[in-house]
Amino acid sequence: MILSAVAVAAFLVAISTLMLYLDGNSVDTSPDVADVIREPDIIMPTKSSRPGCEEDDTCYIPSIITVDRDYTVSWANQDAAFHSVTSGVYGNATDLFDSGHMEYNDTFTYKFEHAGSFLYHCTLHPWMNGTIIVTE
Repeated sequence: MILSAVAVAAFLVAISTLMLYLDGNSVDTSPDVADVIREPDIIMPTKSSRPGCEEDDTCYIPSIITVDRDYTVSWANQDAAFHSVTSGVYGNATDLFDSGHMEYNDTFTYKFEHAGSFLYHCTLHPWMNGTIIVTE
């Protein structure tokens, strides 16, 4: 019983100290920007590794997006097959960005710091193409 009384007393002292601290200090409970989880901007859906998704424009969903300069675009592979997000067109890649091979549930992000129209493709599936349009 004595141990319990000591534990209760220590707890009350800790609570009192915390209350005194909080009385003169504000506590920010808003989430840090880095802690906020957002949905990917673009997905590689199931079966996009098979030819035919280009016919109904569903290899990357959406295949064309418009963003402001300095926006970080995110891609997510929701297909069982490996994919990539590589700047340029198939057979003529540029050195702007390249995700490497992405497994199922992998994500890739790239911050677009300049305005323009940026083509990208999957190095493993030549029918997969997309465009990022960056505005000022």
